[in-house]
Amino acid sequence: MNLIDKLESNQRLSLEDGVALYELDLFTLGHYASQRRRARHGNKAFFNINRHINPTNICKDICKFCAFSANRKNPNPYTLSHETILETVKNSVQNGITEVHIVSAHNPDTGLEWYLEIFSKVKQAFPHLHVKALTAAEINFLSEQYGQSVETIIDKMVAYGVDSMPGGGAEIFAEKVRDYICKGKVSSQQWLDIHEAWHKRGKQSNATMLFGHVEKREDRIDHMLRLRDLQDKTGGFNAFIPLVYQRENNYLHVEDFLSSTEILKTYAISRLMLDNIGHIKAYWATSTINLALVALEYGADDLDGTIEAEAIQSAAGASSAHGLKIETFLELIETSGFTPVQRDSLYNELKTY
Repeated sequence: MNLIDKLESNQRLSLEDGVALYELDLFTLGHYASQRRRARHGNKAFFNINRHINPTNICKDICKFCAFSANRKNPNPYTLSHETILETVKNSVQNGITEVHIVSAHNPDTGLEWYLEIFSKVKQAFPHLHVKALTAAEINFLSEQYGQSVETIIDKMVAYGVDSMPGGGAEIFAEKVRDYICKGKVSSQQWLDIHEAWHKRGKQSNATMLFGHVEKREDRIDHMLRLRDLQDKTGGFNAFIPLVYQRENNYLHVEDFLSSTEILKTYAISRLMLDNIGHIKAYWATSTINLALVALEYGADDLDGTIEAEAIQSAAGASSAHGLKIETFLELIETSGFTPVQRDSLYNELKTY
């Protein structure tokens, strides 16, 4: 059966199929990806009203693609106090947030309790907020740093009020590439095992893929298939988030940057390959809001949220430092021809505009 026949009959696609999809022209890919997206979600474009908080940028790891952690490229180390974090959340609650997204560097000096108490303090002060926190990379770091099993760290996360896990730290699963761009960080298999352990507790998470650096197209498809295999097993992933590599202030020295066509193809292929993950998120902080809106025609159905403030991607050149106002968000979605749907962190629909 040829590739177009497989797409027409909604067959599950292989690694070879995934690589071959990149050879199709953009509009053909967009046609099939949009078909799948509309079969699931119609004309809806999901977003949430959220606040990103990055409590520290002091990190024991040196990942070549990272511009956020304090190092020669970013000589401004910081660690926020719990009081500062709570004040930030309080201000954001007045703006109507439903989620606080807390992701940090791997700071070996704060202590395990510093990490965990952030969540319990936020939850005690604002019990209605969904706390999305700790990537698999952070969990792996805390496990190794404090000599506790991953399962123990996960159980503590639940006890301290974490509701779901973000998808960060996945980067790219291909081991040779991973060894080059983030040696010493959580391994591909550890990342998958940590999410599996989280899903086994009846909890949900997201999954990311960092692309557009030194990986090959085959590496992207391999990454998607490893996620698809785990999703077959647990059903715990809410969304897949292809993150576009940001080029500034890091040590990768990538010279050939992705075209908009390649980025849109990757969104479309994500929708076609990941037949068991409900949502494809065009995270505007890495793709730009304009390209994210176009991605809604190429398989994506979610734009993340208003964010309010963001330090990780913006340190590497993204224009996401100050988030987007809700009015701007709604207007952009509507003028793109989609229906804005405010969701919660687990994709329950809260309001259709």
